[in-house]
Amino acid sequence: MTAQLTFYGGAGTVTGANFLLDAGNPPAGGRILIDCGIREREQIADPQNYDAFPYDPKTIDALVVTHAHMDHIGRVPKLVRDGFRSPIYSTPATKEISAIMFEDALSIMKESAETRQFGMLYEEEDVARALSLWQVHEYHESFSIGDAKAEFLDAGHILGSAMAKLKRGERTIIFTGDLGNSPEPLLNDIESSEGANYVVIDSVYGDRVHEEREKRREHLREAVEETRRRGGVLLIPSFSIERTQILLFELNGMIEDGSMPKIPVYLDAPLAIRVTDVYRRYANLLNPVARGHFTSDDDPFSFPGLALTAQVKESLKIHNAPNPKIIIAGAGMSHGGRIREHEKRYLDDRKAAILFVGYQSPGSLGRRIQDGEKRVEIDHAHVRIRASVDTLSGYSGHADRDQLLRFIEKTAESLERVFVVMGEPKASLFLAQRARDFLGVEASVPEAGQSFLIDW
Repeated sequence: MTAQLTFYGGAGTVTGANFLLDAGNPPAGGRILIDCGIREREQIADPQNYDAFPYDPKTIDALVVTHAHMDHIGRVPKLVRDGFRSPIYSTPATKEISAIMFEDALSIMKESAETRQFGMLYEEEDVARALSLWQVHEYHESFSIGDAKAEFLDAGHILGSAMAKLKRGERTIIFTGDLGNSPEPLLNDIESSEGANYVVIDSVYGDRVHEEREKRREHLREAVEETRRRGGVLLIPSFSIERTQILLFELNGMIEDGSMPKIPVYLDAPLAIRVTDVYRRYANLLNPVARGHFTSDDDPFSFPGLALTAQVKESLKIHNAPNPKIIIAGAGMSHGGRIREHEKRYLDDRKAAILFVGYQSPGSLGRRIQDGEKRVEIDHAHVRIRASVDTLSGYSGHADRDQLLRFIEKTAESLERVFVVMGEPKASLFLAQRARDFLGVEASVPEAGQSFLIDW
């Protein structure tokens, strides 16, 4: 049996995951779409996200969603708007977080439509229809797509994140989605892909290694203490899913064990506040240590000095609060959200600091600040950067080069080809070359729109 695998998104770039596995019309495997994300740049309303799909959505027999980040789900309602009517599959937590993400994206797009003359990528009714098509399955719960058997494995990236394992007969392909930075404070470790014939793997950090785990908590503590010493502000642009929850968990731990005195912390991210509640409801998906906090009636996402500013009027008061203080706000790459207002206020302050705790996509405001630009434009305001700029890579949600190679190595005996995607070209090419040179695995770095025939 053969199938055609086409890389319509996430090839040659970190964001915009969109892969089509075409195994022929049902009752054969059908046309299975894996993820349907947006391209993330400076704004969510990137013109490329409005382009027509390079395939007819009406002809897609199933959509499998690996996790709820927008670069994997952001165009799902548009897919429905353009005619898709087949089942959507994910884990339960992914569906619940996706619904929150779609609602937040609609709000942002409405604002962008008014201020930047962009149209709506989709409307409320498209989200509602998408959610009505959605079917959920727990990890390791087998389900059928045509004559294929599907199963979700834990990817350890964010709550509910999964690898999609698709099997026809004795032939298996695994789409990793994004692999997590295991072991990490909240989630269980990445599961193995042993026995797979093909793997489609992300490569965000395919050419880099994170700082040592034992150092990352100390790095965070030192950043907080330096802010306290300066009497300034620590800005942390944070992704609403996983990065924010890890930061709260670590700050809670340091305050509880006495290694860091309490300090005012403002979680100025309505989306992150809502997602944190989902983490509480799905505490059973956390690793044993994190789960243990809930069994002892200790909320690991709350501590003395933490203020949640869900309302705009509360957010505006943060600037009047005395220093030192920490402001955690979205978005993680400063491409939207409330962090931009705080950056306009504090980046010109020599006592302030900005700490990046996740990947910064090329072209994003966060990446330009991280790369050392001294003047930036934020929402039509020209801002000089005098604040200290720091990066804490140990809390990245993505597996690094060595973790990715170990993951591939565990499957090397059965693996016939690995497709390296979801990375900047230099990272993807580096990882593919390492897989060839050190593991003897055939590795390809697909170009956008490129197709491959596979035995599946």
